[in-house]
Amino acid sequence: MNLKQPCLHILAQLGDLVINIHDSDFSKPSDTLSNSTLGQHLRHTLEFFLCMEEGSRTGVINYDKRGHDKLIESDKAIALATIGRIRTFIENLDHGAPLKLEVGYDLHKDTFVAVETNVTRELVYNIEHAVHHMAIMKIGLKEIAPYISLPFDFGVAASTVRYKQNEHASHRN
Repeated sequence: MNLKQPCLHILAQLGDLVINIHDSDFSKPSDTLSNSTLGQHLRHTLEFFLCMEEGSRTGVINYDKRGHDKLIESDKAIALATIGRIRTFIENLDHGAPLKLEVGYDLHKDTFVAVETNVTRELVYNIEHAVHHMAIMKIGLKEIAPYISLPFDFGVAASTVRYKQNEHASHRN
């Protein structure tokens, strides 16, 4: 299966959300989300893709070293431009390229362990990570921007979509 299509679908959904949410709601803190904003969750999600883009050039991905760019989380135009940049990266991606993933779990030191990975595996991770944060964003949207209508599969794993479709089909028979 081509992993580019589900990834581009996710990016399209995120782009639609950014287009449709009011500017003030994009960066409004949500009580439900422990005072984080929808823009912060979007930025966090996009920056993982940006780390992957950088890593595909250098051969090393480190998600801990993302930028925390406040403009992505507060300026809808910059968020949309970032989504466009990521779309272009994904469309031109070489799935087979080997990579190293640096991970650091020491709470007291910035030390990292290098793990062998590849572009395909990291794309899978980014898709799963995006779906997870989209589910969180969906919860915040109910509080902050209930006027937003989301597609049924926004923030829902593909396996869950298939399960619900099969369940619905079996109830009709």
